Amino acid sequence: MSRAVRIDRHGGPEEMKIVDVQVGDPGPGEIRIRHKAVGLNFIDVYQRTGLYQLPMPLQLGMEASGIVEAVGPGVTHLKAGDRAAYASQPPGSYCEVRVMPAKCVCRLPDAIDFDTGAAMMLKGLTAQYLLKRTLPQGGLQAGDFVLFHAAAGGVGLIACQWARALGLQLIGTAGSDAKCELAKAHGAAHVINYATEDFAARVKEITGGQGVKVVYDSVGKDTWDKSLDCLRPFGLMASFGNASGPVPPFAPGMLGNKGSLYVTRQTLFSHIATRETTQAMADDLFEAVTSGKVTIRIDQRFPLEQVQQAHRDLESRKTTGCTILTL
Repeated sequence: MSRAVRIDRHGGPEEMKIVDVQVGDPGPGEIRIRHKAVGLNFIDVYQRTGLYQLPMPLQLGMEASGIVEAVGPGVTHLKAGDRAAYASQPPGSYCEVRVMPAKCVCRLPDAIDFDTGAAMMLKGLTAQYLLKRTLPQGGLQAGDFVLFHAAAGGVGLIACQWARALGLQLIGTAGSDAKCELAKAHGAAHVINYATEDFAARVKEITGGQGVKVVYDSVGKDTWDKSLDCLRPFGLMASFGNASGPVPPFAPGMLGNKGSLYVTRQTLFSHIATRETTQAMADDLFEAVTSGKVTIRIDQRFPLEQVQQAHRDLESRKTTGCTILTL
């Protein structure tokens, strides 16, 4: 048996209940893993509220770290006793033990502790695919300007550090002066408090009127229109989240009027669709962390029993860096 967080219908944090579930043996291509720590992400909120519709009842959670207890037939990259971490579908990481597909589970280097492993996979792999695989026309070179919204969040602080290591001029936005200072301390070349400043005007000022090559936006509705105004001709608008709500429909013709812009909506799970790609991206992330180029900042820890409060704090923008659930 395992304790697990489950919802029976979409709604607020109060819909999350801790229940006991039966955990069996892994089948072909599966493992059983006993978690040491669990990561919290905005996608968990989207699934809980119904912005992303999934069948009920639903066990939440997309990332965790722990010890592999058993492997099913066909699993060759893991064995019982391995330290491991993952960001993976289907949901279900908010629990003590689970059986799950092995494809996206990676061995965790000994130099990375379980708390860090749980906090870094979904957010770190997201930063990896954005900065390394979601690129504007002609790619990104050292010295190029990029705009990154929510720069003091879990993905944002990783991206700030990684962008600095790549030589990029990352302009980070956040909703308070304290969060802006946090992003600056983690490698943002410039910061903008979008609660008090017109971020589009400041971006044009910072870039000498040129605009940025790419905007990485997980905020959605509230930042979309002005973000398009921050792009230089042929720039890329890379949407990867909806923290303020989904982007409303828009006429494609406006992209031509603003400089023949490109728009893409990215998801991590398209990038980690194969075992080989997952491992290659994870290896890049592990190297960035173990080399010291990227430090994973965990600013909030909640026991599993306080998962409702953890979601409330995440939704109300009270959190910075990464949040984990402890077992």
